[in-house]
Amino acid sequence: MAWNEPGGDNRDPWSGGGGNQGPPDLDEALRRAKQRLSALFGGKSGGNGGGSGPDGGGGLSIGPTGIGVIIVVIVLGWLASGVYIVDAGWRGVELRFGQHVATTGPGPHWHLPYPVGEVEKVRTSERRRITVGYEATTANNTRTVPSEALMLTKDENIVNVHLAVQYDISDPAKYLFNFLEPQQTLKSVTESALRETVGKNELDFILTEGRAEVAMQTRQRIEETLKAYDSGINLVEVAIQDVQPPEQVQDAFADAIKAREDRLRLINQAQAYQNEIIPRAQGQAARISEEAEAYREQVVAQANGETDRFAAVAKEYNMAPQVTRERLYIESVEDVLSATGNILIDSGKGNGSQSLLYLPVEKLMEQSQRARAGVDNGDTGSMSGAGGGSSSSSAGSSASSGSQSSSGGNWSESRLRTRESR
Repeated sequence: MAWNEPGGDNRDPWSGGGGNQGPPDLDEALRRAKQRLSALFGGKSGGNGGGSGPDGGGGLSIGPTGIGVIIVVIVLGWLASGVYIVDAGWRGVELRFGQHVATTGPGPHWHLPYPVGEVEKVRTSERRRITVGYEATTANNTRTVPSEALMLTKDENIVNVHLAVQYDISDPAKYLFNFLEPQQTLKSVTESALRETVGKNELDFILTEGRAEVAMQTRQRIEETLKAYDSGINLVEVAIQDVQPPEQVQDAFADAIKAREDRLRLINQAQAYQNEIIPRAQGQAARISEEAEAYREQVVAQANGETDRFAAVAKEYNMAPQVTRERLYIESVEDVLSATGNILIDSGKGNGSQSLLYLPVEKLMEQSQRARAGVDNGDTGSMSGAGGGSSSSSAGSSASSGSQSSSGGNWSESRLRTRESR
């Protein structure tokens, strides 16, 4: 007969065979918990005949009030789970049945709890970064990604370009729901825009002065695409980190760049020389022009003066021809003989008296030395002029003597009269 059949004396092989032992400790704990809940919600314990336990204890009985309290507590707990706090620099995106209903700022907020609603928190103050053409291995080291970095230029050359983009989130809802993978989408858009920009420019321009221009054009294309996608992403900075030709031709490109720099240096030097010499030449030209203008005015004024003088002499000549001729002759002789060292002696009227003449020997010697110095300096024209003056003086002396004898007057008196008439 089995131990658990009637008449088997309830001899359990695991319990030591005692039929009168009590229930395990777990059952006792459950029974006590039921009693406490029954006392709390107004339930009653049944007698020995109505008990379900081995010791005849009563079951748990909850009244309508207890049920209401339980429901209220559960509802309050569920509603309290909808309270959330958004930190500074973050935004909360509230969803209701999976649809966006509101975007909240920093501070405490409440939303309908799960499963009706939920909240996605996005950090909008964080400046995020993506790279094209390279990736960071450590804090200070990078590694080129050839599949992203190698690009074809307009003149069919290959160049390695490293580009970095910094951005933040301007609209959290659009950032979360308009893209499946926003960061990967932005990287694809950036790479496409960079390849398009590089393909429209030549290699020399990209390697030298075109870095900033290429970065600006790339940023414009990225912004146009993101605006069309309604991405909620705001570009902060787009910068080219490095531009290099392929390693196989870097030496040749380095020589070409050096030659280009030398060319620019020589052009700058020539420009500086031009800026220096042109103002100087313009100043000299202005000075020569002013001197020529002054000389012209001088010559014109002198010619006008000579014309006026000639007209005045002609008028006097018409009034007294003989006197005018003598005056002009004497003035000419005076001008000629003033530059010579000849001495003219008037013999008088032949009264036979001999006068003692004083000759200024010192002055004659000085004049002789000056004449000799002029010969030593090659001033042959001056000597010939002096000789001509001597001849003229001699001729003038004879003519003067004849003039004086013909006029019946002394040469000194005639000269004095001429000066008084002037």
